[in-house]
Amino acid sequence: MLAVDTTPLPKRRRVPLFLAIILFTAVIGAAGTLVAARRAVDNVSRVGGVSAVLDAVSGNIENYLLVGSDSRALGDPNTGAVGEVTGSRSDTIMVLRLDNDTDEAALLSIPRDLYVDTPVHTGRINSAYNDGPAALVQTVQQALALPIHHYVEVDFYGFKALVEALGGVEVCFALPTRDLNTGLEIGAPGCFLLDGTQALAYARSRHYEQLQADGEWHEDPTSDLGRSSRQRDFVNRCLQQAVEQVKINPFDSGDLVHAMGNAISIDDELDPIGAASSLRTAVDAGLETYSLPVVPERINSDDVLLLGDGSGAVLDFFRGLGPPPAPNS
Repeated sequence: MLAVDTTPLPKRRRVPLFLAIILFTAVIGAAGTLVAARRAVDNVSRVGGVSAVLDAVSGNIENYLLVGSDSRALGDPNTGAVGEVTGSRSDTIMVLRLDNDTDEAALLSIPRDLYVDTPVHTGRINSAYNDGPAALVQTVQQALALPIHHYVEVDFYGFKALVEALGGVEVCFALPTRDLNTGLEIGAPGCFLLDGTQALAYARSRHYEQLQADGEWHEDPTSDLGRSSRQRDFVNRCLQQAVEQVKINPFDSGDLVHAMGNAISIDDELDPIGAASSLRTAVDAGLETYSLPVVPERINSDDVLLLGDGSGAVLDFFRGLGPPPAPNS
């Protein structure tokens, strides 16, 4: 088990949700120098083959496909994870929508178990990533009729180094919590400073259990939807703490900037500094967040999700064809 110091930290007000591309927006803006910005950009890896399938920007709407990938490298016993297999997968899929006319942004979560049937891929949408990022981009484009103009990928294993460079990341728990598969073990409610291994045990938890008032351990019934939510929370907390540290001392953040670059990959046409300039106003104003309405279904003996009522209005907004619906997440 991964023992965690259960001395609660002071409560901190949570900030609006930030995700992958926001890292560059916030860090470059906070650093305030071209040198710091270039250091961040130079460390970023590029995802080959994706640009060829991205849509050209033709209107006021730009969509960023944000993908949280799990390298499965956590099968290494040094990470503290157990029972893992090798290979890559995409467990978190989101679309960040930027309106260049209003400088407003919105974020859409796409369930990993959404069932799609396209010329590129049939099955759960996240498994399209097995055929590479370009296949995932095309699957999202075809299954949801969403234009995708940019691609940003976050490697959760890469965030282990980021957490270590940050000196730990605060995560709050309402109840004692554990996952016997990843080794997560939180003995008491409260907010605790998790190191890289502990934070990943939290972010990767599929069998997330909490000790309820009846004295029994109960597993999270939301399964992978809950896991995706925890991963978004994990990324959010990492980025917020990174921004705070760079603001304090932008010239003494070499390890942190290096870790950021190792955790994120982007398409080979995206200019992070240009993206930061475009997104900064929207980020400062906060993001409206949406989840894609879905309903459970069973197809070919697999439990999957299908688009539900209200999904059309949400998707039209992200297509640039309709007004914003009420935020639902």
